[in-house]
Amino acid sequence: MNARRQQASHSIDHGYRAVAVRRGRISGLVGVRSLVVCAVLAVLILGLGIVALGIGTYELSPVQVISALVGSDDTKARLVVVTWRLPRVLFAVVCGVALAVSGAIFQSLTRNPLGSPDIIGFSTGSYTGVVLTTLVVGSTGYLDRAAAAIVGGCVTAAIVYLLSLSRGSVRPFRLIIMGIGVGALLSSLNSGLMLTSDVDAAMLTAVWAAGSLYGLGYAQLWPMVVLLLVLLPVVASIAPGMRQLELGDDAARGLGTRANRVRASAVILGVALTALVTAAAGPISFIALAAPQIARRLTGGSGLELAPAALVGGFLLLASDTLAQRLGYPVGVVTVSVGGAYLVWLLASEYRKRT
Repeated sequence: MNARRQQASHSIDHGYRAVAVRRGRISGLVGVRSLVVCAVLAVLILGLGIVALGIGTYELSPVQVISALVGSDDTKARLVVVTWRLPRVLFAVVCGVALAVSGAIFQSLTRNPLGSPDIIGFSTGSYTGVVLTTLVVGSTGYLDRAAAAIVGGCVTAAIVYLLSLSRGSVRPFRLIIMGIGVGALLSSLNSGLMLTSDVDAAMLTAVWAAGSLYGLGYAQLWPMVVLLLVLLPVVASIAPGMRQLELGDDAARGLGTRANRVRASAVILGVALTALVTAAAGPISFIALAAPQIARRLTGGSGLELAPAALVGGFLLLASDTLAQRLGYPVGVVTVSVGGAYLVWLLASEYRKRT
């Protein structure tokens, strides 16, 4: 009987088809449409990943790529696929997941589709931390940059959070405005540091700041995967509290949620996810902004959608990086170009809804 209770149980109709899932003390409803969307996105990521592994100077067919992945005798194909190209593909998916989850967190907290870490200045704070470490301290090590990005992002988030407080609680719209202002100040500081630093160091930093997955290997991938596997379950554990915060602080407190504690935890986790990507690949814009909104439209949901957003983010960044390789540009240039058009569409769409 107990084992039966711990299995995914029957479908429930609450106006939309959902499946009740119970695992020990954790239980919840998962929409059938969300499950289908997640399955389709996972297949798309797998298919695009195989295509990305096969294209390049040494072209490989999908069959050759799959054979290399499962351990064929073709040592040259295995060298190209497993050693050279696979880390970059995995990096694109992992970075996309991290950015999308971070964007979903901040859009849920601010209850605004523009509440993305690259819009409200947290990504700029991580960028500033890395710039200070590179140009002032003189360190270019991955772990040093990762620590600097996390510290820079958290300090920026703390400043924005404190500036957004009003009568003991954070106002979502005030958080966005303060974040944009602090981000603008930090951008000016970054430009000043670049202009007054050694030319070679400034050039190296400028290349990193374009946002690229080029040159990243397993040495940078595994630490990031480990940290991501630590952070994502924590995000999932506070997701119910964040969904209650979307109803407003008073309603959330009435349901037993410690509003300020959940919000502060969510901000730290969102900044840490963004900082991980910034430290490894530089600032990559618009994935955090676009992925949660695209996922919401695909699933037809109206609240926090972590898993669909994460998969959309992984697919978007993998597709952008595959295109960037063909064009010969950093992936950050592609995401900015595509994201700019998306932002214009989003603003026009929001304007039409309110008029």
